[in-house]
Amino acid sequence: MSSGGTLSILRSDSYAELSQYRDQHFRGTRYDQERLLRKSCTLYVGNLSFYTTEEQIHELFGKSGDIKKVIMGLDKVKKTACGFCFVEYYARGDAENAMRYINGTRLDDRIIRTDWDAGFKEGRQYGRGRSGGQVRDEYRQDYDAGRGGYGKNLQCQ
Repeated sequence: MSSGGTLSILRSDSYAELSQYRDQHFRGTRYDQERLLRKSCTLYVGNLSFYTTEEQIHELFGKSGDIKKVIMGLDKVKKTACGFCFVEYYARGDAENAMRYINGTRLDDRIIRTDWDAGFKEGRQYGRGRSGGQVRDEYRQDYDAGRGGYGKNLQCQ
């Protein structure tokens, strides 16, 4: 193996690489989305408790660098937290550090996940589920106190 191959292996960082997830509502081509994800300073943060505050997000994610903005995910009907947020950093390197060191850690007794986001646009802070929250919370079969109890479909029966 050439030294160039060795160096590329050393530079490889699976924590900061793109995952397979893509926002199905992205307006543009897959190529456009991938290009934006590779230079983005914005993270999607999921599996948050409905009780996690913006201040807690700032406290945790601020350890990775200077945060430009935190946008809490809201139930589009009730306008209450619904378990996700976007964290926008000023610099890509700070966002990469958050992907490396914060993804998979605990916040409010929940294991949170981070993923690259192509960039926040107004309106994306609202849940996409029929009931106003996240789609995954409509179909959940288990009881999860941090996410409002049972899934919405079970609560309506």
